[in-house]
Amino acid sequence: MTFTSKSAVTQVQYLDDEGNVVQPLPAWADDLDLLINFYKNMVLVRTYDKKAIALQRTGQMGTYPSHLGAEAVGIGVGSAMAVDDVYVPYYRDMPTMMMRGASMAHNLLYWGGSERGSYFNRPDGALSEDFPICVPIATQCTHAAGIAAAFKLRGERRVAVTSIGDGGTSKGDFLEAINCAGAWQLPCVFVINNNQWAISVPRAIQCGAPTLAQKAVGAGIPGVQVDGNDIIAVFDVMIKALERARSGKGATLIEAVSYRLSDHTTADDATRYRPAEEVNDAWKREPVKRLRQYLHQQGVWNEDKELAWQSECNQQVQAAVEQYLATAKEPPEAMFDYHFESLSEPLASQREQLIEKAMRMAGGEHG
Repeated sequence: MTFTSKSAVTQVQYLDDEGNVVQPLPAWADDLDLLINFYKNMVLVRTYDKKAIALQRTGQMGTYPSHLGAEAVGIGVGSAMAVDDVYVPYYRDMPTMMMRGASMAHNLLYWGGSERGSYFNRPDGALSEDFPICVPIATQCTHAAGIAAAFKLRGERRVAVTSIGDGGTSKGDFLEAINCAGAWQLPCVFVINNNQWAISVPRAIQCGAPTLAQKAVGAGIPGVQVDGNDIIAVFDVMIKALERARSGKGATLIEAVSYRLSDHTTADDATRYRPAEEVNDAWKREPVKRLRQYLHQQGVWNEDKELAWQSECNQQVQAAVEQYLATAKEPPEAMFDYHFESLSEPLASQREQLIEKAMRMAGGEHG
């Protein structure tokens, strides 16, 4: 992998669209069990994604942002991170969050309107320090820079990792965060999920530069572009960027080039602005098929294993859905409970008034 601060950025790729090896693989890729685990998780989150959309369409969940097409980015980033690193996600980051300990039921709770979906344990059982999903565009990047600054001040060998869409890189928050990370040499990794569309704005008119990785130049940090449909490339670039940060060499900007195969969210209709031919072409490069074909070539995956795993995924997803639907609704005053560490007197008074009104209504009094 070559990090560059020049205007031209070479994309890192190991597997082509058909799963063929295009350059010698990194040594760790000899571990086929690891690659199978990557593949299984990619299939699992894709199965979950389809079900989540169905729940929204049937009125059982709120607006939902699909991650269809970004499975290699999410699973690759999440798998590379150390348990005690801190992840600062944006709204399309369920795959990475799952690898960090958040269950499918947690994600359903969040998009079902409950902040309880933001509260989960790490894979080692400790309470996660990862941040909750950030819906405002790009503000998560400044949070990640602040966390990385704290790690540096404390002398901790930990890394703050954050993700952002291609459209978010036009926001000042993103540019300020990478500038700060470069000036202070912060242990931070910024991952751009360049899925080609910021709602209805295509990448081609989002930024005049040939790559988004070049935005790293102005911040004085390395930038690298990776094929976001190739999980071997994503994971390899990520582990090197993490080690660079952990060893005191500062931040890295990674642009993972993928494609949003879905609508922007379930509130969007991408057919109104996106050519069908473009989407059909993108399906030929998608990440799940690519890794599956490579595993077939290695003789470690076949149709029987595929069918068995798909059945297992359906069972796991259905169990998560049942857990979500069986979770008791939060009381009305919960709307006050996730905004501030402590409530001001006016808000505390309003909260008590709401509780009293809810109790009266439950007792048959109205008005």
